Amino acid sequence: MQGNMMPVPLTIPFILERARTIFRNREVVSLLPGGRNQQGQPVPQRHTTTYGEVADRALRLAAALQGLELTPGDRIATLAVNSFRHLEAYLGVPSAGFVLHTMNIRLHPDQVAWILNHAGDRVLLIENVFVSMIPALQAACPTLEKIYVLGDLPEPMPGVESYDEWIMSHTPLERYPDIDENDAAGLCYTSGTTGNPKGVLYSHRSNVLHSMACAPKDALNVGERDTVLPIVPMFHVNAWGLPYTCTMYGARQIFAGMFTDGRTIAQILQDEKVTIAAGVPTIWLGLQNELDCARTAGTPYDLSRLERLIVGGSAAPEALLRGFQSHGLHMTQAWGMTETHPVATVSFLPPDIDPTSDEGFALRAKQGRIVPLIELELISEEGELVPHDGKTMGRLLVRGPWVANQYFRGEGQGSFLELGGQQWFDTGDIATLDERGYMHIQDRSKDLIKSGGEWISSVDLENAMMAHPAVAQCAVIAMDDPKWDERPLAIVVPKAGHSVTHEQLLEFITPKFAKWWLPDATVLTDHLPIGATGKILKRELRQEYRGYGSGQFPQRNDLT
Repeated sequence: MQGNMMPVPLTIPFILERARTIFRNREVVSLLPGGRNQQGQPVPQRHTTTYGEVADRALRLAAALQGLELTPGDRIATLAVNSFRHLEAYLGVPSAGFVLHTMNIRLHPDQVAWILNHAGDRVLLIENVFVSMIPALQAACPTLEKIYVLGDLPEPMPGVESYDEWIMSHTPLERYPDIDENDAAGLCYTSGTTGNPKGVLYSHRSNVLHSMACAPKDALNVGERDTVLPIVPMFHVNAWGLPYTCTMYGARQIFAGMFTDGRTIAQILQDEKVTIAAGVPTIWLGLQNELDCARTAGTPYDLSRLERLIVGGSAAPEALLRGFQSHGLHMTQAWGMTETHPVATVSFLPPDIDPTSDEGFALRAKQGRIVPLIELELISEEGELVPHDGKTMGRLLVRGPWVANQYFRGEGQGSFLELGGQQWFDTGDIATLDERGYMHIQDRSKDLIKSGGEWISSVDLENAMMAHPAVAQCAVIAMDDPKWDERPLAIVVPKAGHSVTHEQLLEFITPKFAKWWLPDATVLTDHLPIGATGKILKRELRQEYRGYGSGQFPQRNDLT
């Protein structure tokens, strides 16, 4: 017997209409480039709008897209920073029946082109600070038919138009197309897999459910009274879903754009009276340093309205949590992946635990407990369930209504498995679960490097360095870094009779990679440990070089 409830579809237009009507006067603030200072650095200019105006422009964008010769489900790419215009794309593109594909602005142009081609993007919305990339992308991406520049167009370019002029030449969309809640709404690519990046398609339903589950008190605790600063990029797993969650619940949003240094963030938190901010550990390390310096100088910031900092992307050390607590600020850790939309766990505490006690800090340093509708499980290498005792490690599996069941175009199916008659996603992480449901990631089963919240492929770096004429063998492993969490360390066996330096190797591979991918150091050795199957034993290398880098070479500060 079926229930008697209305089959109302869960779609992005529901979020857009809520913002357009109930929260139309709620403010949206963006920091946009407003010229340059004497040092040639961009100067932030504060731009204010409202949800009502954002919704109106989003509906104009939807109408403009429908005026093109596109097919429902076509991908619309963004190469953009956090701003009100990007929020318009979040709302307008899916509401027109198309798929919003948010591109990582930190990738090398060759990687950007590869992903644009793999996704089959037909339209690109690109920030004006990236216009120099346009000619190369036009030449490399045959499916890319239209390019619109967000912000002022510096100079006329063939096949390129102003986004603002384009959307404002259309009247707002009056009628939404028929959208099934299981239709694709968003596309994000993850580099957290071996080989080429893999795409994850988010549905309208998964976006709505994720937003509803993230807002409650024991998750991210977002409501209309809040002012939220999502420093995590909007191209990075939908900025952890915050743009949608905040819009659904009417929270005031602050977008920092490209201005994410510690001093600017501290000023934003103070001036905008932010209550919630979210970012990766690298961002918080910069903020912590700024707060420490201001306190020492006797000019502390007034962050009395700031209720919590959300940290994710990579594990936050307990010392970071304690450091912010010394400023009276509470840091909450969350965990997820591109494949989990991303929020799956949050380190909220039971009422009997003092968050500032040793036990409280220890629990907050874990990845936390599942949000409603998410399930976690651990299995051994043999595929058997392992106990949730907080000690026994296992492969971390996850399932839920906003967890991927396959990759875009059906790739990488080895990450999806069946257990107990149910489908699960194998995260590639090794973790423990305890009796109270706290999950703690212990290690990763793959040899990827996570730097500043972004993945770096050791395999890609190795392959590039092996092409150098002086290199016989190469292994790239992660080494600990106090600022970026992890950085690449290259371990190289030179060919007989040859020598090579770190600088020579960097010069050789630099044209192929983004700057922040490049190894921080190179160690020359006469052999690498090889296992029985002929594979390099990276676990032994990580053990041998544990702690490498402490004072052994200059700290790089130019990775972003």
